[in-house]
Amino acid sequence: MNPLVHLSRRERQIMDVLFRLGKASALEVRNAIPEPPSYTAVRTMLRILEDKKAITHEEEAGKYFYTAVVPRNAARASAMRDLLDTFFAGSAGRAAAALLGSSKKKLTAQELDRLAQFVEKARKESSND
Repeated sequence: MNPLVHLSRRERQIMDVLFRLGKASALEVRNAIPEPPSYTAVRTMLRILEDKKAITHEEEAGKYFYTAVVPRNAARASAMRDLLDTFFAGSAGRAAAALLGSSKKKLTAQELDRLAQFVEKARKESSND
C-alpha cells in the first residue's frame, strides 16, 4: 500500500477486522464491524481495498477470503496522518497536547517515561537538522 493512500473510516474498520482475524470472508467482515452497511457495500469496499493494494483474497471452495497485505503499523501511520491533517493542521505537537490535556485516565509512570523518551529523541533529531 502506498503510505499516502487515504483509508475511509469504514475501510479502517475493515482493516482492523482483517488484522484481528487474519483471514475473513465478506460476511465475517460485515458481522465484525459496528453498524455494518449492506453485504454488497462491504464487498465493494473489499474490492476498493484490493485496488489500493491494502488487502488480497484467495478462493476456497468457491468462497473468497480476504487478508491484509500491509503491516498494521503502515495502516496505523496512514490513519495517524489523516487524523493529524484533518484535526490538527498536520501538527503532531497539537495532537499530543490534545491527547494529554483531555485524558480522563491518568498516565502511568511507565507511559510517561515512554513519552519522555519520544520527546527526547525528537529533540535530538531536531537539533541535527
